[in-house]
Amino acid sequence: MMLGMLVGCAQPAKVPENPAPLVWPPAPAAARLVHVGTFSRPDDLGIRKGALQRLADILFGGSEARLVRPMAVAVVGTTLYVADPGAKGVHRLDPATGAYALVAREHGAPLPSPVALARGEGGDIYVSDSALGKVLLIRAGAKHAVPVALGAPLRQPTGIAYDPVTRRLAVVDTAAHRVLYFDAQGALSAAVGRRGTGAGEFNYPTHLWRAADGRYYVTDSLNFRVQILDDQGTVIGQFGRAGDASGDLARQKGVATDRFGHVYVVDALFGALQIFDASGRFLLSVGEIGSGRGEFWLPTGLFIADDDTIYVADSYNRRVQMLRYVGGAQ
Repeated sequence: MMLGMLVGCAQPAKVPENPAPLVWPPAPAAARLVHVGTFSRPDDLGIRKGALQRLADILFGGSEARLVRPMAVAVVGTTLYVADPGAKGVHRLDPATGAYALVAREHGAPLPSPVALARGEGGDIYVSDSALGKVLLIRAGAKHAVPVALGAPLRQPTGIAYDPVTRRLAVVDTAAHRVLYFDAQGALSAAVGRRGTGAGEFNYPTHLWRAADGRYYVTDSLNFRVQILDDQGTVIGQFGRAGDASGDLARQKGVATDRFGHVYVVDALFGALQIFDASGRFLLSVGEIGSGRGEFWLPTGLFIADDDTIYVADSYNRRVQMLRYVGGAQ
């Protein structure tokens, strides 16, 4: 009876009126990107606690799950993963099943600094923890992240990417200024880079993305550029320069590509998402510093899903924003 009274007395949430569509560039130009949503809590995705859990929260003071400092996003099917150093774990949210969990290490040990995610095989997710100096694996549906045995030490692992063809895992080691490639058995198969400004050299690289064509995009942070590597680790291109104009880079973070060949780069200092063509020519800037829809505050990670949804980890706004490219192959 107590359960019925507590649940029955809850007031239904007020649903705000649908705001006007937010698109870039603004009219009268033809829209290229549209804002499609934002989430900060499981409830924003329709994931709600059951009646017994709500009762337990009332009686025993349970806390509400929410994003604290999201750094990276990855999507597998209907399941979203968000790496969150503020929450000391990886949020796993599935709107299709209504399931939510904060995944950490075994025996309740936290993930102190999960900073990047990459899709593996069969629904697996790799997560790099820069404080632990490790890459860990979250199996589909698993309750814990387990360390991956790699054949070389990592000083500060950040960006990661998985190649489903060769089954190689690429890891950016920011403190070592290089990208390491590990084979399916975890053995080191290649190491690219050293500190410097030349092609194939890096100055605190951070994020990494593997495109469908096998190219790797590395944000070469303090060289203010993005370097492009082939599947053997050879530099085949680069773009970017320091500055504060459109198309310049200041604090580039997440990088990703879509099926049209566009390259997206998050810039934390600008509070913007910049779009380039395959040759590195600037096309469009999206967003500005702020907390409204389509505004960002120190954004970091970036992921483009199979359905073309663009996920931006809007770190200091404690949320993930979702956009979609609608401009066609231009």
